[in-house]
Amino acid sequence: MMLSETQTRLIDGWQRDFPLDPSPYARIAMGLGVSELTVLGMLSELSRSGILSRVGAVVAPNTAGASTLAAMAVPPERLEDVAQHINLEPGVNHNYEREHHFNLWFVVTGQDRRALDDAIERIESKTGLGILDLPLRTAYHIDLGFPLGDGEIAKRARKTNGNGTNGCGEICREDLALLSALENGLPIGPRPYAEIAVRAGMSEEMVIRRLQALVERGVIKRLGLVVRHRELGYTANAMVVWDIEDGKVDEIGETFAEYPFVTLCYRRPRHRPQWPYNLFCMIHGRDRETVLEQIKELSARAGHPSMDILFSRRCFKQRGARLSVA
Repeated sequence: MMLSETQTRLIDGWQRDFPLDPSPYARIAMGLGVSELTVLGMLSELSRSGILSRVGAVVAPNTAGASTLAAMAVPPERLEDVAQHINLEPGVNHNYEREHHFNLWFVVTGQDRRALDDAIERIESKTGLGILDLPLRTAYHIDLGFPLGDGEIAKRARKTNGNGTNGCGEICREDLALLSALENGLPIGPRPYAEIAVRAGMSEEMVIRRLQALVERGVIKRLGLVVRHRELGYTANAMVVWDIEDGKVDEIGETFAEYPFVTLCYRRPRHRPQWPYNLFCMIHGRDRETVLEQIKELSARAGHPSMDILFSRRCFKQRGARLSVA
């Protein structure tokens, strides 16, 4: 899909800081100099084309329920079959093939740690394969925005992102109900928060007020347009993993998080001897050569520690976390 100038401005301008206003699309339309009907039409078209996943919230990990990153070493001839088994698990929201011995990576969510253990056990039982369980320890930067223009999205993300998921605190039952009502995204219509209010059993005013509080606390990391990066041309995507001394990992993680091309950065546990790495970075790029040069820059900054690069090959599943499952 070829994007118009106005569509590009819409995507660049509203991947975060979405208006918490009874008529948010009308507010966006004013900023773009078009009608609300035009904005609704553009969003519907972007959704049909696959570029727009949803208009909604990206929730910090382990604030509403629990989540973990998991990896499997799957024989190539079984990869698609195993990926399908994983996709059938209700809590799985991301599932990717990567270039590595551990070639299948997925994220699973649940109500609590016990629910994650049960899901992992079911997958292991169905596939007969072991799983590396890599829960989040520290988040240094988690905020996926994909700029089409001058990179303002990345700058705005780092101004407001704070220190990952640290210090969000627990959420109450009402907020969990609200986030569950929002998991499929805001409706594309004149009063989206009013529709969410009906689903959550609240007033429109209360929905807006609670969402604002969740944003301020960092439970909602980003509220706005959630796009599919591959459809926007970000096809050279690498997960880079590093073996960093425990006493230095926070310093290096925070340093890496400041680089504009680093889209995710977090600490996870090692599983020696098969997995010695404790620091993870994602770099989403448009071409492989540029991403490899960016990785060299990070490696030099960290003093060339032991590392590995896992480029994405295929996406078997990509959606927002299903908090109603949790």
